[in-house]
Amino acid sequence: MKKTGAIGDKIFRTLVLIAAASILIIVAAIFVMMANSAMPTLERFGFGFFVSSEWKPAQESFGALPFIYGTVVSSLIAVLLAVPVSLGIAIFLVEQAPVKVARPIAFMVELLAAIPSVVYGLWGIFVLAPLIRNYLGPFLQGWFGFLPIFQGRLTGIGMLTGAIILALMITPIVTAVVRDVLEAVPTTQREAALALGATKWETTTIVLGNAASGIAGAVVLGLGRAIGETMAVTMVIGNSPQITASLFEPANTIASLLAANFAEATDKIYLSALIEIGLVLFLVTFVVNAFAKLLILSVARDTTAKHV
Repeated sequence: MKKTGAIGDKIFRTLVLIAAASILIIVAAIFVMMANSAMPTLERFGFGFFVSSEWKPAQESFGALPFIYGTVVSSLIAVLLAVPVSLGIAIFLVEQAPVKVARPIAFMVELLAAIPSVVYGLWGIFVLAPLIRNYLGPFLQGWFGFLPIFQGRLTGIGMLTGAIILALMITPIVTAVVRDVLEAVPTTQREAALALGATKWETTTIVLGNAASGIAGAVVLGLGRAIGETMAVTMVIGNSPQITASLFEPANTIASLLAANFAEATDKIYLSALIEIGLVLFLVTFVVNAFAKLLILSVARDTTAKHV
């Protein structure tokens, strides 16, 4: 029986090892395939591909700068809008709300995360875009029109619309991770602060300080989700390869470029350009998410060490 059990253990260990290794193989295969397919563009344009702003497929002239710019700006604006709201929700759920109130709000947050991106896109087209065109845009231009970011045409479709949609989409993710991070902080720290006469607000600031690296990880994780989001942004950002300071003007991101143009890329060099910019998105998303995971894990390690 011992021999049979030992053989069964070896077979089981081999099977799970193959399953784990398959993930690494898949990631490596994706990278190799994309790098090989992007080689024609790399050889033809070199580093100039990333600093050129021309995107003219008919003339076989390709530059990724407008899409990199649109991805960075829309993602950063989304993070700036989403993080304060997400942080407030998480603090309320963990530190302030009674259980009867916290549970339904937490359920609604999880429900928002499960909504398909195309639904957010439809909401952006039919609700958010008219609101920006008729109300928010005129208000911002009336009070802050001297700033270049609030100048331009008010069509309702553009960088600001895409950024707000992204903010709505990453809010549930950031909220859920921050809530888990705050719950990981030992209760004894709260009790010690209250015992020393600290107010509820002062106790919360102490908890936030101890969870700072995990909160930073949640923010970076939200940034990674915003960078890679495709469908909703494609529907509302305008899909125009231009670099402009105005948040009301149409723009484009790497993900929306791939979604809107990949099907019509018939020329080899055109297809190679799209794959190369997709490779950039793949690498950036991989690095950002890995960094976020490391920050979140650092909180778990610190919490475990304190308990020990």
